[in-house]
Amino acid sequence: MNTTLSDRLIGGLLVLVALMVILGEWHLVGNFGPLLPVLMTALTLLMALRVAPGRLAFVAVAVLLTVALILLVDDWRTHAMNGLRTASFIAAFYCALATLRSAAERDGSMRAAGRFLAQQPPGRRYLALTAGGQMFALVLNYGSIALLGALATASAREEPDVEIRNHRTRRMLLAIQRAFVSTLPWSPLSFAVAITTSVVPGTSWGTVLIPGLGTSVLLAGTGWALDTLFKPRLSHPAPPRRTPEGTWALMLPLLVLLLVLGLGITVLELLTGFRIVGIVLVVVPAMAVAWTARQARQGGEPLAARLADFAFRELPGYRSEVILLMMAGYIGTVGAPLLVPVMQSSGFHPETLPTWLVLVSFVWLIPAAGQIGMNPILAISLIAPLIPPASALGVTPSAIVGAITAGWALSGASSPFTATTLLIGSFGNVSARHVGLRWNGLYMIVSLVLLSAWVLVYARLTA
Repeated sequence: MNTTLSDRLIGGLLVLVALMVILGEWHLVGNFGPLLPVLMTALTLLMALRVAPGRLAFVAVAVLLTVALILLVDDWRTHAMNGLRTASFIAAFYCALATLRSAAERDGSMRAAGRFLAQQPPGRRYLALTAGGQMFALVLNYGSIALLGALATASAREEPDVEIRNHRTRRMLLAIQRAFVSTLPWSPLSFAVAITTSVVPGTSWGTVLIPGLGTSVLLAGTGWALDTLFKPRLSHPAPPRRTPEGTWALMLPLLVLLLVLGLGITVLELLTGFRIVGIVLVVVPAMAVAWTARQARQGGEPLAARLADFAFRELPGYRSEVILLMMAGYIGTVGAPLLVPVMQSSGFHPETLPTWLVLVSFVWLIPAAGQIGMNPILAISLIAPLIPPASALGVTPSAIVGAITAGWALSGASSPFTATTLLIGSFGNVSARHVGLRWNGLYMIVSLVLLSAWVLVYARLTA
């Protein structure tokens, strides 16, 4: 393992920050005092020295907002610390998810299952990639798009007919992307659930599961319906298809993993009463270590070497994504106390708006903000203080979260600045904006209408 001093420092600081967040979530340590600002400042500085200029812009905005906060807000220390806690939680959550992704990507059974899905015949390929893609997304997060996208394009390249190959590539990639975004509203491992349940009081994973699943069904079902209705017509008869390698039994290891993961999280939540995100921070890395140890016993790299490689090589490799997410959380948190007085002085009072308009606005505004580069974490952190209490709107807190996560998922399908569209575009040899607005244009229009209706129906039924 050849790593630089900078990589080792970044990896060590990320691990240390994650441990601090876990101790705080499990109420083992109450307050880290000045240690957190020191660690987060050092971590941000080290990562900023090795990321693209686009990421540095977020760091610059964070610094400017901090200066404005100090000058304009009396209780600036409290808000700055809240921003650092948000950023540290995001870094810890990302690191936890990365542990499971690291273990899964080195397991041959995962790749065999993905290859089997990509080789399904046209009649059931979209459904197979949607269902299987959701399972992979729970384990690999954004890595599911990278893995399945690579397998799908490799499978498509084996098709000698250019027309069929192009159609197959686009349809498979869209199935993979839509499968991923359909997990965002309900998965306990998604940032959408983790962030929204932390900013909307009175919510937890258990309370938002039903609206999230409803959104997921609509997103996945809409994708399948559009793929079926607008199936491309070939200019010549299609050649016979080859039989996929393997059987559906290849999906069993992934299914077992998800059952163990879900059971472990649910049982610990019931026994401890801790936040689901705090439980995820422990359960997911524990499962990843156990999985890695099993791979080591089967002839893989020794466990200690794998752990060191993950901490000091893999984690620093995610610095571009981590610093973007950290800064989005920090900017939104410290920017909110600066925005609220401006909104109040302008005479705008969200609590006076009709309830239906407030809920539907989340579904539409979050994807719209994504078109100008505003990450959903940033958007939600920024507007959280402006969200009227659920009691004032006459709805349950879960209805508010359901609306926010619906908009979050649509942003993932349409924003040219998200990892989902960037990855899909790279595999399809088109721009991320082409994926979001051309490939997913009709999908977005239909989904916006359906999800707007769904959040209102759910709010009415649970009011």
